[in-house]
Formats: sequence, structure tokens, C-alpha cells
Amino acid sequence: MRNVCRFSLKKLVETRVNFMNKVLVLLILLVGATVTWAENGVIKRNLSPSEYGRVVINNHSQQAGMPPVVFDHWSHRNKYTCRLCHLDFGFSMVANATKFHAADNANGIFCGTCHNGKMMMDGNIIFPACTKEYTSEEYKVCVQCHQLAPNTIQEKRFTSFVKNMPSEKFGNGINWEKAEREGKFKPIDHIEGVSATRTKMKVLDDMIIKSKLEGMPNVIFSHRKHVGGGGCKLCHPGLFSINKGHSVYSMDGIFEGKSCGACHNTVAFPLTDCRRCHTEPAGA
Repeated sequence: MRNVCRFSLKKLVETRVNFMNKVLVLLILLVGATVTWAENGVIKRNLSPSEYGRVVINNHSQQAGMPPVVFDHWSHRNKYTCRLCHLDFGFSMVANATKFHAADNANGIFCGTCHNGKMMMDGNIIFPACTKEYTSEEYKVCVQCHQLAPNTIQEKRFTSFVKNMPSEKFGNGINWEKAEREGKFKPIDHIEGVSATRTKMKVLDDMIIKSKLEGMPNVIFSHRKHVGGGGCKLCHPGLFSINKGHSVYSMDGIFEGKSCGACHNTVAFPLTDCRRCHTEPAGA
């Protein structure tokens, strides 16, 4: 009789846990998360749409007497593919890990690859990057990147930019995948003398990643959606093993910026948009 009671109590606990898991899944799918958690477990402020994907670069600026560089991914993402900057130009996927100097830009590498005062974009010359000496008039160009106060001009550009883009609820409010599919922008993927040779490869089929949380839909991962702007090397072998079944990942790790979290924690649509990945019904 005592064993039966223990078994019944165990089943009761399991039932309550499963029920709470299903409630949690339902809340996530219907509402989405309203806060963002830092790695130390402290709640941090959700970024505004114009701030999402923003990187502050301050490796050497302050020592040189300049404000830090404020880089907005949205203002470049509609012009260049991810692999152009992160593979061909050499920018690390980790913020502030690329220790480049103003002299590098002036010599035509990193930002200076495009910001050289010669390259054209949308019929206009792209403003040049850093110089050793500059006049007060030329300093107005410097502060387009080196910023201390909020850039109201950039905010107005963002407001104007998003008006013509398909919207979504999270991140910076832009459905980039849909926008590119509709031809809203056509990012450049090759710069002569800089870019590596692109080799066409067969695109792998979609992968189904089983959810570990009961009631949560499975993930359908599309290589086709990722390979266009990132190529293979952006993810393999750094973020994921090239050998099937060898990659180990979890939601905890993703929230810490590992595997999928390298992009979907910073620039691509955020982890709060659960339904963008968890699309296959559980048990299908």
C-alpha cells in the first residue's frame, strides 16, 4: 500500500509539472517574452527597434580622444550580406573582438574597404573613414560614426526606412527575410579584390530539431534561408560542427550567445520570437 501511495504521489507531481510546462509553452507562443535576461540572470531593458543590433566599438577611440563608434546593423544590412563583412572584411562575430585601429580604416581595410571616399552606393559617394588630421568641417563626417549624444538624424533615417519594410513584432520591427524575398533590397555579396571566390554548392534540405520541452513545437531549420547571406563558413565549423549529429546545443547555451544565439541574440530576429523557429507541431 505504501508503494502504491509513493507511485501515485510521483505521478501527481509529474502531471503537475507537465501541466505547468504546457502552460508556459502556451504563454510563450501566444504572448512572447516581454523582457530580456542578461547572462547573470538580471532583467535588462528591452532595446528600442532602432537600437536593436547596435554595436558600440570603443577599443581605441577614447584613448585617441574620440567618442566611441556606434554601428547600427540595420543601416548596413540592406546594403551588404553578412558574410561580406564578417568573412571577407574580417570582422569577428563577437562584439569588440576585432581590434582594428583608425589607421586600418585609412589604409582601406575593415570599415575603410567601403568608407574610402571613392566607392559609390545608391548613386552617392560613401563618406571616408578615419584620417590622422581633420578640420572642424571634416569632424562633422567623423561624428557620423563616433558618437556621444543620441544621433537624432540616424533615428529619423530609421523611422523613414521602416515605413517601406514588412513589419514584425520583435527585434527592430523588420521582417528582413520577407523584405529580401519581396525585393525591398538586394545586398551586395562581392567586392572586387576583397571578396573570396564564391563556390556554388548544393543547398541541404531542411532539418527538424526535436524540442526538449513537452508541448513546444519542433524547430525546422532551413539551410536555404541562411546560406544566401551568410554562406557556410559563417556557421561551420565555428558555431556548429560540420559533421551531422556532432553539434551540442541547448536553449541555455543559445541564450548565452552560443550556436544560434550568436546571431539570434543580437542582430537576427530575437529569441523572444519563438514561433519563427518552433514551427512544426509537436509529435508530427
